[in-house]
Amino acid sequence: MRDTMYVLVFDGFADWQVALALAEVRRPGEWEVRSAGFTREPVMSMSGLQVVPDLSVDELDLDAAALLILPGGHLWLSTQREQTASVVRRVYEAGAPVAAIDQGVPLLARAGLLDHCRHTGNWAGQIGREVPAYSGHDQYDAHVLAVSDGGVITASHLGSIEFAREIIHTLDLYNASDREHWYRLFKHAVPPPWLAGERVDIVQAA
Repeated sequence: MRDTMYVLVFDGFADWQVALALAEVRRPGEWEVRSAGFTREPVMSMSGLQVVPDLSVDELDLDAAALLILPGGHLWLSTQREQTASVVRRVYEAGAPVAAIDQGVPLLARAGLLDHCRHTGNWAGQIGREVPAYSGHDQYDAHVLAVSDGGVITASHLGSIEFAREIIHTLDLYNASDREHWYRLFKHAVPPPWLAGERVDIVQAA
């Protein structure tokens, strides 16, 4: 049963970019979130939080994997890039979607997943500069902050809310209407009708 979402953690990973998505995935109580490191040794996020990985990337249960998330971060080493690309390919070929934001996006290109699907990133030209073998330039969409296509989710470093929305949709959390209300609430501070009604009642009572 695919009920586990894996998130890659490493020294310098941008924890805030994936925090909202992780919180929403855990909310229904049907999904398990597990952190995967290059080893089981503790790592320090960009925000200064120490995380002890639940397991190493070599220990992923591909049969249980519902999603693999790659956060951004500025401390990617060359050996980590190749290892991560290999892990991404394994997860994707096993039938689970993969998601990347910010500097995680070029890792999907390195794994060969962005050549034939619509995707986005930090800015046009970045992926090709970092991954010479990348040939998905015509599939790059510079007009969105996050997009999902063919089991591949990509997002700009400015699109953590949109990134969470695409993950919520991919995992089929909530219904379509609730997902839209969720996005309006977090993106534009527009409360859903039931909360807006409660606010009016409170104001009138006061």
